[in-house]
Amino acid sequence: MSVDVVNNEARHRFELEVEGHIAAAYYDLKPGVIIFTHTEVPKELGGKGIGSKLVKGALEQVRHDGLKVVPDCPFVKAYIAKHPESADLLSPA
Repeated sequence: MSVDVVNNEARHRFELEVEGHIAAAYYDLKPGVIIFTHTEVPKELGGKGIGSKLVKGALEQVRHDGLKVVPDCPFVKAYIAKHPESADLLSPA
């Protein structure tokens, strides 16, 4: 199983390919801020923690890029709430 989260900038989404399926976390960019809008995990991958691996990898890249996060996606918002080590990424606005 691959655990490499890739930023597909052309499609404005982070991707995680597993077992021939792609889980994706969609985003919009503003100066200094990334707005996560939607997360999709194919039903074939449901219940395997793929969404969490995807968001964790995406947030690691966001941290590396020095961006702040606006979690409009309920899944991303819930992930950050469960992982306080990610809370510093939240945009104050």
